[in-house]
Amino acid sequence: MNIKDNKTAVIVIAAVGLLILPLIAQQFGNAWVRILDFALLYVLLALGLNIVVGYAGLLDLGYVAFYAVGAYMFGLLASPQLTDTFPHIAEMFKNGLHAPLWLVIPLGALVAATAGVLLGAPTLKLRGDYLAIVTLGFGEIIRVFLNNLDAPVNITNGPKGVGPIDAVSVFGNDLGKTGHLFGMEFPKVTNYYYLFLILVIFSIVVCYRLERSRIGRAWMAIREDEIAAKAMGINTRNLKLLAFGMGATFGGVSGVMFATFQGFISPESFSLQESVTIVAMVVLGGIGHIPGVIVGALMLSALPEVLRYVAGPLQQMTDGRLDASILRQLLIALAMISIMLARPRGLWPSPEHGKAAPAPVSK
Repeated sequence: MNIKDNKTAVIVIAAVGLLILPLIAQQFGNAWVRILDFALLYVLLALGLNIVVGYAGLLDLGYVAFYAVGAYMFGLLASPQLTDTFPHIAEMFKNGLHAPLWLVIPLGALVAATAGVLLGAPTLKLRGDYLAIVTLGFGEIIRVFLNNLDAPVNITNGPKGVGPIDAVSVFGNDLGKTGHLFGMEFPKVTNYYYLFLILVIFSIVVCYRLERSRIGRAWMAIREDEIAAKAMGINTRNLKLLAFGMGATFGGVSGVMFATFQGFISPESFSLQESVTIVAMVVLGGIGHIPGVIVGALMLSALPEVLRYVAGPLQQMTDGRLDASILRQLLIALAMISIMLARPRGLWPSPEHGKAAPAPVSK
């Protein structure tokens, strides 16, 4: 069997495994499938941030803002919030606002990309720590803005959040309802798993094509040495804006999926901690390497849930003197520190090109 046949066999086995994984997990409870759903959402977010941080080398600590923009865009278009606040909108839409899936995904990507360009435009001359501080501020501004946009006109409902938000339908099938096929039950969490999986696979293909395109190589040239890239004739300004915009589209689509999956959104879901977690996924997995980013996202999204089963017994051993949530965060931090000490370039770093092979040792 040649290498091509081996790759085909691996792809087929992985595809079958991904298809049956939620069916196996739901036998142990829907909570495990829900963990898989959120893991796929974080993979989508990490792939988007990898374009900005991994390819273009722009440290973005406000990435969660695009996540929030997409979520609130869909929340306002698929909930009673606007029709309850504005009577003329209620008159226009007698049956309420119920935006379809084919509209909200492109619209969420477009709105988030616009926000990304608006963030990138004034920060083009900033680098490193200064860029990180500005993007961090942008993320917090969006959160505070959403938290206070309930007066004098109630648009986002402030800290109370927006809900109930519609579940999406695919080919007339409501993903929010339990379905049956071939005698098997497909609850809401399993239905959304397959939708998220399709979006993740599509995003991986897009990222893979971007990485090997002229645009991707130009981004990497800017990441390595912006001055040298500009001297070679690369338009660093436009490419930086493109990186911000392209990365933001992934965040916007993820936000749309998060809103429809949860059925409720509030500003607390888009805190600074979320941005830091997504950056940690990219760094922990391997900056600029698609498989590494996926591994980092899956590990950091699943690790807190798995450690719940470790923190509980440890809390009982201390007679309840340690809070389980704090103990769980401590275990996560220790695990991340251990991984970075053992693998400084990430769990699955990008291969190093251009280095000479080691010379054979003469006997």
